[in-house]
Amino acid sequence: MASYTALYRKFRPVDFTQVRGQDAIVTTLKNQILANRIGHAYLFCGTRGTGKTSVAKIFARAVNCEHPVDGSPCNECASCRGILSGTSMNVIEIDAASNNGVDNIRQIIEEVQYSPTEGRYKVYIIDEVHMLSTGAFNALLKTLEEPPSYVIFILATTEPHKIPITILSRCQRYDFRRMSIDTIAGHLEDLLAQEGVDYEEKAIRYIAKMADGSMRDGLSILDQCISFYFDQKLTYDKVLAQLGTVDAVTFGGLLRMIAEEDVVSAMELLDAQVIAGADLDRFLQDFAWYLRNVLLLQASEQAVDLVDVPSDQITEMLGIAQELDAEQLMRYIRVLSEALQEMRYSGQKRVTAEMTLVKLCKPQMEQNLDAVTDRLRQLENKVRDGVPVRQMAVPEAGKKTEEPKVIRPEAVSEDLKQVAANWQNIVAGADHALKAVLSQATPSTGDGNTLELVFTDAMSCDFAGREENKARIAAIIEKRIEKSVKIQTRLLANEQAKAKVLDLSKLAKTFAEAGIKIEME
Repeated sequence: MASYTALYRKFRPVDFTQVRGQDAIVTTLKNQILANRIGHAYLFCGTRGTGKTSVAKIFARAVNCEHPVDGSPCNECASCRGILSGTSMNVIEIDAASNNGVDNIRQIIEEVQYSPTEGRYKVYIIDEVHMLSTGAFNALLKTLEEPPSYVIFILATTEPHKIPITILSRCQRYDFRRMSIDTIAGHLEDLLAQEGVDYEEKAIRYIAKMADGSMRDGLSILDQCISFYFDQKLTYDKVLAQLGTVDAVTFGGLLRMIAEEDVVSAMELLDAQVIAGADLDRFLQDFAWYLRNVLLLQASEQAVDLVDVPSDQITEMLGIAQELDAEQLMRYIRVLSEALQEMRYSGQKRVTAEMTLVKLCKPQMEQNLDAVTDRLRQLENKVRDGVPVRQMAVPEAGKKTEEPKVIRPEAVSEDLKQVAANWQNIVAGADHALKAVLSQATPSTGDGNTLELVFTDAMSCDFAGREENKARIAAIIEKRIEKSVKIQTRLLANEQAKAKVLDLSKLAKTFAEAGIKIEME
């Protein structure tokens, strides 16, 4: 039984007419061959899967072809067949990732002194050339500057900025562009027709989008999908299930949850995606892309052409775009971008993703300008909808802000002493949103057996002062110390005033020095 050949190898282009998405480069190379103006050193730059190595191999055959056709190799002559089968000594491929030393380059320098036994040129294709050591680059430099007339060097790299300028200046540089979704999708549809596979156009466009500009990645993803659903029609839903990704309808629901500050529902949705096997990095990336599309639709009606999503989803996205502010969407995208950077080094990706959703739902957790704008938007919506909003007192001009009363440690009740001793554990026992607010509070003592939470941030004070949240805090404390205390909140003008209040969280040591015994866990 013949072994299976992966699609990206089976459908590798064999002449310039089959190369997709690099028309300018192909035209230039063909004209050089037709005009016999072939250079001695080329540098092919570009991201993975854009055709650098494939074009290099086609060019190597074309310059040695006995009967070129419009600058392309005929692939029929003895020279072309020898190069295609890998038996020709005229084309030498070198992987610089594993052959990056000075000795490897010196071997090349020795070999170039001998002219080809057949054909016109010896072509050296050095892949991932940026991996060469400094000594190897220096050894290559002189030969690259003045090679024999029958030698051509083709250097391929994904990171041209790592190549010394002395090497760059001696090469003709060609930058391979990332391929468009249309280009990748068109190629995938052509080869599926050849393979006799039935497909849904929406599924192919989604694979093309996931390829992120790389034709090879697109072919690999397609290979994976049609292997799993062998002898079945390739549908959009099947592609989503195989890749563990999420559709736009789910993202639309998540966006509404965030806009409505529904943390619980957002967490349940994330939990369902984790159970379904979704990759959290890809989940946040795709959500950021979805928000980008909504923002574009909000900015201009003509942006429909720039939003590559199925037409049946455009209407829903337009509706969401009309409901949200541009500043709000931009804050969401910024938060997601920061989270994606953090997740690259995070050992707890689920926790990072959950904290990101909480931060999106609760702008009071941030202090930058766009978060403050989002908080003001929330207050305006509450006022518009008739939800009572606590008014914060603003001192009149010329009047001093009330100085906080001074309370000595000895005057603290026994219950609040227990709160002081266990404050860190109390904060740790709260949920994500409440924990963020309590972390900004200074626990102090109010009238009698009352715990007073002192803030300088109005939104945090308002959140903690809600009756349901005060009840939750009291329940956490009661569970920790088995005693009940009342909760009240107070807003101070600045950190200087806040620093003057009695901070219970710092009193464990003070109580010990005063001879007051507190049972610590």
